[in-house]
Amino acid sequence: MERKGFIGGSDCVKIMQGDWLQLWQIKTGLVEPEDLSRNVAVQMGIQTENFNLDWFAHEYSFDLHNKQLTESNMIDGVPAKGTFDAMVYTNLSDNKINDGHIVEAKHTNAYNTLDKVIEYYMPQLQLYIELACADGAYLSVIFGNNKWESAYVSRNKEYFDSMWAVVSDFWGYVLRKQEPVGYDQQVQLSIDQIKVDDMVRRDAATDNHFVDLAHTYTTLEADAKAYESAKKELKQMVGDNEREVYCDQLTVKRDKRGSLRITRRL
Repeated sequence: MERKGFIGGSDCVKIMQGDWLQLWQIKTGLVEPEDLSRNVAVQMGIQTENFNLDWFAHEYSFDLHNKQLTESNMIDGVPAKGTFDAMVYTNLSDNKINDGHIVEAKHTNAYNTLDKVIEYYMPQLQLYIELACADGAYLSVIFGNNKWESAYVSRNKEYFDSMWAVVSDFWGYVLRKQEPVGYDQQVQLSIDQIKVDDMVRRDAATDNHFVDLAHTYTTLEADAKAYESAKKELKQMVGDNEREVYCDQLTVKRDKRGSLRITRRL
């Protein structure tokens, strides 16, 4: 299948980012895909991929299988295709493979954050999970040249269905050879309810008590008693299954060790 004849993981990211016109031109054969052989960011990801996967496997004590496995399927009339960096199988017995999980290796700049990487690549991850019939995907990320982090992103059917409706809309323009007009804005889909390391996020903007506590925390730091009381109660409002609770003023976030940290957003 030619590259223009299907939707891949990176295509999903571009569609959700609002980059319809250039992708449409490629899919309809009007222009050739960009030559990325001299793109430093892309080549850095390629050149560090094996090291990234080796590091991931060592940290998790996993054996990796099926590197560069390609799967394709017709999903609601749209041809989809994905190549996974590797697979992990958590139940290997009697030569029977069960419980497969995707591993995707990424390289990004030193100033990026894991949350932003997860959000950016969520369309790709959810497509790959769907194609592999997997429960989820591990995201293994190298930041610059001195930091590595990872997360496990679970399957979320609601997100995938909403995303794929947008992808299907784009594919309709490809089939009709009709230039998409006005599709240059990022499509905002919440990822709050997608489990990351088995925990979700919660937008507490409509929780008046949380917002009041956030206001106290951010404006009454000079009042030590009120400040410490608000700090304690804000942390208590984070559920055991929540990795982050936030509003416009601040976010209460759980780190990898389980500790809760409050960060101002203003």
